Amino acid sequence: MKKQFIVLGLGSFGASVAVTLQQLGCDVVAVDQDMERVNDVAEMVTYAMQADIGNPDLLLSLGSNNYDGLVVAAAEDMEASIMATLVAKEIGIPHVLCKARDNRHAAVLRKIGADAVVFPEEEMGKRIAKNLMSANFADWIALSPDYSVVEVRTPSYWVGKTLKELDLRRAHELNVVGIKDGDRVEITPDPDIPLKEESILMLIGANKTLEKL
Repeated sequence: MKKQFIVLGLGSFGASVAVTLQQLGCDVVAVDQDMERVNDVAEMVTYAMQADIGNPDLLLSLGSNNYDGLVVAAAEDMEASIMATLVAKEIGIPHVLCKARDNRHAAVLRKIGADAVVFPEEEMGKRIAKNLMSANFADWIALSPDYSVVEVRTPSYWVGKTLKELDLRRAHELNVVGIKDGDRVEITPDPDIPLKEESILMLIGANKTLEKL
């Protein structure tokens, strides 16, 4: 059965989340007060509608207790964001992710039950900065202040060696969670196959260890 999500607010962040969830096979209801934004995503999601996201009756009218999750992507109107989060938790939506405008806003959202609070612009800025500082990495995703997942082209001194030979978990406290070869992704890499120069390795480990690469 498809997972079902509601996305409130269709700015750049909300629209991106809504369309990506739909592309991943979910059913998505996208809502915004701006009809132009609604029209921009209408053909790319299950259902798009214009409505006041601060209206406490909106989620009830959508039968939201049947949904798997809610994304409150409109942080500019703090009152509407807080109201939507409060109603969502009261009616039992399992997972509510909210975009916050600042730390005070984030603190209120967490206090009323938001399961996750994000600062997309700040997090993207940090991610870009890390990528710029670590030119060898194709991508860097922070899991916590101390651990990250990175994508890196196979280091020259690993080429031709197997994961078993390298024993990265013991030697460097790194785990290879996947290998990309072109469009093909292997999420359970064979430890006995030699690594190729053109492959992209998906590594998880401590930031200090990853930075040494």
